[in-house]
Amino acid sequence: MSAARPMIRSLRPGTTRRKRPNGPLLVAPVTLLFALLLVTPMALVGVLSLQGFDAASGGVLDAYSWHNYVQIVADPYYHEIFLRTFGLAIAVTLGTIVLGVPEAYFIFRMSARWRAFFLILTLGPLFISAVVRTLGWSILLDDQGVVAQLLVGLHLVDAAPQMLFSFPAVVIVLVHALVPLMVLSVWTSLQSLDPQIANAAVSLGAGPLTVWRRIVLPQTAPGILSGSLIVFALSASAFATPALIGGRRLKVVATAAYDEFLHSMNWPMGAAIAICLLVLNLGIVALYSRLIERRVKRRLGEATS
Repeated sequence: MSAARPMIRSLRPGTTRRKRPNGPLLVAPVTLLFALLLVTPMALVGVLSLQGFDAASGGVLDAYSWHNYVQIVADPYYHEIFLRTFGLAIAVTLGTIVLGVPEAYFIFRMSARWRAFFLILTLGPLFISAVVRTLGWSILLDDQGVVAQLLVGLHLVDAAPQMLFSFPAVVIVLVHALVPLMVLSVWTSLQSLDPQIANAAVSLGAGPLTVWRRIVLPQTAPGILSGSLIVFALSASAFATPALIGGRRLKVVATAAYDEFLHSMNWPMGAAIAICLLVLNLGIVALYSRLIERRVKRRLGEATS
């Protein structure tokens, strides 16, 4: 029997092997597009935030200084707005974790037919415009709405409560809008979980809480981390829901910047508020991601050891 021919052809004399494309050259077009569409406008906003404002004429001055940032740091009015904004983001993030993580796990454990139905049902809020969804909630939460009339009809309250223009109302509406993102993040992590592992733990005598704490939760931790980062960032920068549900009583950073831009016409101050929100949001998200990711890796290392 003759020897098999080699599968790899040798290079002809004088020929050179083709080099693979350089990585930086491949990502250069996307990086350039990203810079043009995001970095350049943000740089212009940063320059605008350093300019002055003439209240008498309503014009922007060419003088550059840190006056707007000093005013934000020194004024307790802005302190309250920033604290309220990030408190709102934390409350919404915790709400989406409490509702989204068990929901994603229950959907994961369903049969294929019901799984697709309930997954589409969960993602329903993402298919609706934010303004339309928020206006629908404003009708529900009005003192003459369905929720108030139901509470009065059940004799839980004596008079219809005023639920609009309150902090809990904004939290509820944002949780309803953003919990699908948490479900998707946890759902992605659950795809690597073998249900037979949980069944084996139950057969060895582990209770439901032990299975959830020792098997399911470590596997879903990366999804919870990524989902909470997305929800926190979107909640801190939300505008439509705080503006329509919170109203003038409950001002957050996004609505404060909007008022400076369009009501006071103080564009430099509005730009400074937007830059402060961006820097604080990125800093908190980066710090949270680093701390939680380190803790998750430590927990996973202990679980596998």
